[in-house]
Amino acid sequence: MNQEMLLAVMTFFVAISGLALLIQAFLLYRIYRTTRAIRNEALSILPQAKSILAKAETTLDDSRKHIVEITAKANQMMDIGKSQLMKLDEVITDASSRAKVQLERAELVVDDTMSRVHHSVTSVHNGIIRPIREIQGIATGVRTALEHFVRGQRPSVAQATQDDEMFI
Repeated sequence: MNQEMLLAVMTFFVAISGLALLIQAFLLYRIYRTTRAIRNEALSILPQAKSILAKAETTLDDSRKHIVEITAKANQMMDIGKSQLMKLDEVITDASSRAKVQLERAELVVDDTMSRVHHSVTSVHNGIIRPIREIQGIATGVRTALEHFVRGQRPSVAQATQDDEMFI
């Protein structure tokens, strides 16, 4: 390769490099202008953002205060509910134990009453009904004996009474 050709190739590539640098400089200038425009817009929005941020901070502080108050009230209500539940549990336990005692007493009264009724029925049976049956049995025997002596002979099967039929 000769010198002229090498010089021409080098000149060509230097020109291309220069052109690339010019394009890069132009693009860099455009990026600078765009960045500056965005910065100006951001600076114009910044006061509004600061006021919104201040309002948001006050709202957040108020919310935190309300949350603290609500939490305190909720805790207080839970404590009251817990104490009321404990009192209710005591009342239910007391009522349950009293009901058990009253049921046991009622059961004792019913058992005592039943034993007295049974004793009374036994006394009535032994004191009244048994002697009546015995007297009735004796009266039936006396009547049968008198009938037998009055008739003088034994009754026929056709003349059998109801009591006699039971023994046949």
